[in-house]
Amino acid sequence: MRPISRSGSTGHPGGSAGAGSRLAGDGWSEENGVLETALRTQPLPTVRGRAVYPAVAPPAPRTLVDIVLDTVTRHPGAVAIDDGSTELTYAQLLERVEAEAQRLWDLDVGRGDRVGIRVPSGTVDLYVAILGTIFAGAAYVPVDFDDPDERANTVWEEAGVAVVYGAGLALERRPGVRTSADSDQPRTTDDAWIIFTSGSTGKPKGVAISHRSAAALVDAEAELYLPKRPLGPRDRVMAGLSVAFDASCEEMWLAWRSGAALVPAPRSVVRSGTDLGPWLVERGITAVSTVPTLASMWPAEALERIRLLIFGGEACPNDLAARLVHPGREVWNTYGPTEATVIATGAILTGEPPVRIGLPLPGWELAVVDASGNPVRWGEEGELIIGGVGLGRYLDPAKDAEKFAPMDTLGWERAYRSGDVVRADPEGIVFVGRADDQVKISGRRVEMGEIDEQLTRLPGVAAGAAAVHTTPAGNQVLVGYLVPQEPGSIDVQEARRLLADRLPGQMVPALALMDELPMKTSGKVDRKALPWPLPGGSTAVEAPALEGGLEWLAGLWADQLGPLPIDRDSDFFALGGTSVAVAKLVSELRRTYPGAEIAQLYRHPTLQEMHEYLESLERADVVARDAAAVSTVRDTPRRAGLVQVPFLVALYAVSGLRYVVGSLLVVWVLFNLFGAGWVPDLPLLPLLAGWLVLFALPGRMVLTALFIRLLTFRLRPGAHARGSWTHLRVWMAERVLIFNKFDPVMGTPLMAVFFRMLGNRVGDHAHLDTMPPVSGLAVVGSGAAVEHEVDLSGYWLEGDVFHLGTVTVGENARVGARTLLDPGAVVEAGAEVEPGSHVVGTVPAGRLAAGSPLEDLGEARASWPAQRAGHDRPLRTWALYSLGLGTVGLLPVLAILPGGLLAFSQVRDLQFYEAVFPVLALWVPVFAVLTLLTYLALVVVLVRLLARMITPGHHRAEGPVGWAVWLTGVLLQKSLVSTYPVYASIVTPLFLRLLGARVGRQVEISTVETLPHLSTFASGSFMADHSMVSAPRTGFGWLHVGHSSVGERSFVGNSAVVGADRDLPADSLVAVLSSAPSTPSPAPPGSAGPRSRSPGPPTPPTRAPPTGPAAGWSWPAPSWSRCASCRSWSPRGSTSRSSTP
Repeated sequence: MRPISRSGSTGHPGGSAGAGSRLAGDGWSEENGVLETALRTQPLPTVRGRAVYPAVAPPAPRTLVDIVLDTVTRHPGAVAIDDGSTELTYAQLLERVEAEAQRLWDLDVGRGDRVGIRVPSGTVDLYVAILGTIFAGAAYVPVDFDDPDERANTVWEEAGVAVVYGAGLALERRPGVRTSADSDQPRTTDDAWIIFTSGSTGKPKGVAISHRSAAALVDAEAELYLPKRPLGPRDRVMAGLSVAFDASCEEMWLAWRSGAALVPAPRSVVRSGTDLGPWLVERGITAVSTVPTLASMWPAEALERIRLLIFGGEACPNDLAARLVHPGREVWNTYGPTEATVIATGAILTGEPPVRIGLPLPGWELAVVDASGNPVRWGEEGELIIGGVGLGRYLDPAKDAEKFAPMDTLGWERAYRSGDVVRADPEGIVFVGRADDQVKISGRRVEMGEIDEQLTRLPGVAAGAAAVHTTPAGNQVLVGYLVPQEPGSIDVQEARRLLADRLPGQMVPALALMDELPMKTSGKVDRKALPWPLPGGSTAVEAPALEGGLEWLAGLWADQLGPLPIDRDSDFFALGGTSVAVAKLVSELRRTYPGAEIAQLYRHPTLQEMHEYLESLERADVVARDAAAVSTVRDTPRRAGLVQVPFLVALYAVSGLRYVVGSLLVVWVLFNLFGAGWVPDLPLLPLLAGWLVLFALPGRMVLTALFIRLLTFRLRPGAHARGSWTHLRVWMAERVLIFNKFDPVMGTPLMAVFFRMLGNRVGDHAHLDTMPPVSGLAVVGSGAAVEHEVDLSGYWLEGDVFHLGTVTVGENARVGARTLLDPGAVVEAGAEVEPGSHVVGTVPAGRLAAGSPLEDLGEARASWPAQRAGHDRPLRTWALYSLGLGTVGLLPVLAILPGGLLAFSQVRDLQFYEAVFPVLALWVPVFAVLTLLTYLALVVVLVRLLARMITPGHHRAEGPVGWAVWLTGVLLQKSLVSTYPVYASIVTPLFLRLLGARVGRQVEISTVETLPHLSTFASGSFMADHSMVSAPRTGFGWLHVGHSSVGERSFVGNSAVVGADRDLPADSLVAVLSSAPSTPSPAPPGSAGPRSRSPGPPTPPTRAPPTGPAAGWSWPAPSWSRCASCRSWSPRGSTSRSSTP
């Protein structure tokens, strides 16, 4: 027998620690101080950089042979393997392993060769074969003993296997494979194992892992788990996973690195799932590495002796983690693909959300990148990239070159593209889902793990899994399969109700009961083996026989929903009916009942109710005999035009009168202040009177209010004919308001006064950054915040009907920018509506809502400081805003002075107009250019000065920062009106740079509204008309200001909103009238950076609209919707808001 050295490393010292670059911890905060080993004390990154996690030095290089020999030296008499019939100590195990290595050497199989492993699971022989292969210097290539011969032969052929271990450790030599005959001990660079994973094309793909990578994993885990009470000879580690599954490596080496006993579980026990719980108790197991689904089936008493529980392989539900976390037990959530040596990250679970997959193991390197390969910002989602010591390689060179190509953006020579979407949380990565392992229901992407988690959370459920099936009508339906904790423990109807509360309509599955879930050899649920059609009685309800129309209708249901048990009380939507399915159903029903309406099907969801509704309709044969009259929209009465035309002429006449009075005031100034003899001397008092009425803000407000109140006297809500006197009165009142241009008053304390002047009711300290409804039918409670350009007009025009109604915003409620409130809309006290939403009906008190249609997102105020902001002194507030309004009015006068003085100097000595005119005509171009440049320079200077007052974070809305934000917005809005040619031109990016914005190359900007110094526009981005970037938020007495950025080649559509602390990734689209979802970049406690971010609001809804309103909410059928697809947000149509008859 050839001896095996039992001292020193057989590897090469100084071997590569990893292929990726070693990144310094720039911008990371101080150590966590909670966990004690390398991973536990990794510093946390701040928002200062991008999502690249710094690497910790890997363990010293060695081989798996070194690890076993070291353990044998320390614990020779400890039990190494116990399969229930055979028990081997570490010394005995080594003797058998050396004997197997000698057998392989005798066959000229050694270092660099590959040995197939196909030994029955749960036996000592299986693990002796694996270790014997490793000690011989070869790499073991496992397949499950129960795998089909065809798959096994494919694996042997792809891997170039020389010999195969079978049952009883029989060795079968494969012909045509040359061997090395090298009996040297393995090196760190040699392959330890080759495991095959499922390929997207159906052909397995082999992944080779070196001894260096494998030993680094084993040593890193030894540092990671149970640092105060490490695993040792008293511990017993379950081996329940197929060795063809890479997680089995963790099971084996948890034991063999620490001197613990490896206890194989019989395959029949593992497959049953529930029987594994008692087996854990019987076999005295103390450490388990498994998948969450399997653990969810075990009773709590089965885990009493477990002190280390490691999850991996699939997403871990938070409820499961909370149930299993126990004093004296460590529960870990790990993540890692086969290609990165079993696991790459780990996070200790506390039972509190979110469930993270954690930070990189020592020696592993992680980054989260966007579609262009650039690291995302902290808090954003992207693909996880893995580098470092754990990287394996594909046997297929082309596949290896593709998946392990260099990442130039990270400076890594070799990196693995995981295909997993994660969120770059500085405190630990949060798994989102597989980018390529999703299903679509009604066009919506559904992550199966999310459904599984919700199923497992249901009362009385031991385990749950979901699958997608296809009905005879071609619909995809989602079915949830539930295993009860005990017979009768699941109330299917109550479970369905709970799911409907937690999931969007399209994601609520039909439910079926099963005795157990089919499992793969890896321990995961075998979704393909879940039964379809559902067996009778699987819904816990026996469907009685149906007759007549009920039987006919049930048949149509089955076409859409699949062959489910259906009775009189069955609910179409509870059985998995989606919006697509109900649309197809109504199409079929209209063949017999032409008058069937989809809204009525929602109102009559059960089979009995729907049947009764259909029976109330006329059948197709009756309709054919009696054709229904077709209603038409009536034309607008001609009298409406006879009123509107003269009214518009009068308004334009008043507008022209302003120009006349303004010109005469200039004449008076020229004569009296500059002594110009070529203009007449005019009386001052009439001019002052004209200025007070036509120019001065107080005078315009009073006259406007008086005229509007006359027009809207005794206006009442309700439905009115288009072109009626009520409609015309509202139309005329709005024209008066628009012509008088009160935009600068929005956001000032004066706007609340103006609201009241028009008849609206407004409480104290209400923030109103929008124009008042001329109807006087709005009610705004004390402390409410109505943000920029919210539509409170309270009317809509539909066909030939003009709908007019009240709009109510309760006390301390918040309505986000550019939100539309329909007639009759109510935002109750303390509620919050996100920007770009459409409110139809009622938003309950204290709830957060967003979207179009509106969707409940939880509790309001979650993203705001808990305490209420104080109020500024009223006198100072009024003084500040009066100063601001005066500055805005004075700015055009100041801009005229340089050009005016220059031109006047040329005609100062002339006394006759005939001589002055030719000279002034020549100087007009100079005057115009100089005035334009002066005005822009004044705006730039003022905006830059105001920027010094505006810092990211939360500030009192009534304080100086709020005033500076308001004045900045007014100055930029006025510059748009006064210097329009500068916008939507090649000059616009330059102007924004002068204002303080960061603008990349080839950026196209139309008329964006922004806080320039807090905005970044990356190269190639596009801002359409009226878009908003870095839009501040106001609510609950606070003003939230933050940075925002628009990524490369991203498009922000007309009137779209990118709010504070929201960063669009590259290649994003925010469509017209939409609001970008938030991508907050939170800084961990104690860290600081140049961009102080406040937590942003919860992400606006990206789910499809629910099939019915949430409890406590009320609204009619919506006419707006907003969809979100990956990086695209867009509205789908709208209701007409024009009041033009």
